[in-house]
Amino acid sequence: MQPVLLSLALFSGISSAAGSATIDPLRFFEGRTENSGSAKVMFHKSYTTRTIGEGRIERDGSLTLLQRVEDEGRPPHERRWRVREIGGGRYSGTMTDADGPVTIEKVGNGYRFRFKMKNNLEVEQWLTPLTDGKSAKSSTRVRKFGLTVATSDSVIRKVSPQP
Repeated sequence: MQPVLLSLALFSGISSAAGSATIDPLRFFEGRTENSGSAKVMFHKSYTTRTIGEGRIERDGSLTLLQRVEDEGRPPHERRWRVREIGGGRYSGTMTDADGPVTIEKVGNGYRFRFKMKNNLEVEQWLTPLTDGKSAKSSTRVRKFGLTVATSDSVIRKVSPQP
C-alpha cells in the first residue's frame, strides 16, 4: 500500500484558486513536475514522499506520465499514467498501481480521482489548485471496507516545460 501513497498526483495547476488563470490539466504535466509531502499508514509512523514526473502529450491528445517515486525507507520505483479527456470535466485513464481504471472528475475548483487497488483498497484523491497557478495541494485517503487506513498530503508543482 505504501508505494501508491503518493504522488498519485496528476492534475495540479488546473486553475488558480481565485479563478483568474486556467491551465490545461493535461498540458500542465508536459515536462517536469515535482510532488513532495508526507504519508501515514495505519499503525506505522509518517514518512516523507517525493515524486519526480516527466510527461508528454501524445498524438491522440492523451497524457503519458512517468513518475519516479521516492518514499522514505524504500527503494525508488516507477509509476506510469496514461490519461485522456472524455468530456465535460471528466477524464479516464490507467495507472500502474491501480487495479482497474482511474476516473477523474472536475468538482468545483478541484479534481477528484478514484480508483481501486489490490486487497480491497479504495483510493480517493483531491487536487486543489493553489493561487500561483503553478502548483496544487493533494490530499489522498485510502480506505478498506470503509475505514481509512492511509492518508497522504502533499504539494505538486510544475518545474519545467517540455523541451
